Amino acid sequence: MPKSQVRKKKVYTPPTDVRPTATAATRKPSPVWLPITAVALIVAGIGWLVIYYLSEQEYPVMSWGYWNLAVGFGAMVGSLVLLSRWR
Repeated sequence: MPKSQVRKKKVYTPPTDVRPTATAATRKPSPVWLPITAVALIVAGIGWLVIYYLSEQEYPVMSWGYWNLAVGFGAMVGSLVLLSRWR
């Protein structure tokens, strides 16, 4: 069996002047209210949808009709937007 060849190239090291100046360690952590608000929005959105379906579309706001779905899902999407900014 033939012997494998030895690697002749040097290992790549990126130049120091191209590296980003702000690393993840230098960024400030998220405020305490951010995850609390996100969890509250998730719970409120799910609660809104559950009440809407269990009340046979009479509550939370009967005159809104199917816009109640938009409110519930909008609250959950809002929480995802907040959680995307969480560090």
